[in-house]
Amino acid sequence: QVQLVESGGELVQTGGSLRLSCAASGRTGRIDTMGWFRRAPGKAHEFVAALRWDGGATHYADSVKGRFTISRDNSKITVYLQMNNLKPEDTAVYYCNIQGYESSEYEYWGQGTPVTVSS
Repeated sequence: QVQLVESGGELVQTGGSLRLSCAASGRTGRIDTMGWFRRAPGKAHEFVAALRWDGGATHYADSVKGRFTISRDNSKITVYLQMNNLKPEDTAVYYCNIQGYESSEYEYWGQGTPVTVSS
């Protein structure tokens, strides 16, 4: 079992910045990727950013490229999402995701942290 704890979501004005954190614990075994998804009100679940644990390669949705940066803390199993130049359309609940292998392949989700960008 793997637990994910997210933090950092809050109300911010257009053009502002936030940093989300996601800390993983438990039987993580071999981590393949950690990343962020979001669900805006009335919309489908949407990929935001991901980071390959082996090598650190990153991938972003087109809608956030150049504004968001995913990174990790090598001393602990934590990923961050630095969000700059926030727009009202970034308003959503942001979910952390982890995929890996520990006796079998696994995928877990965090509980979500809400981000509201006011216009």
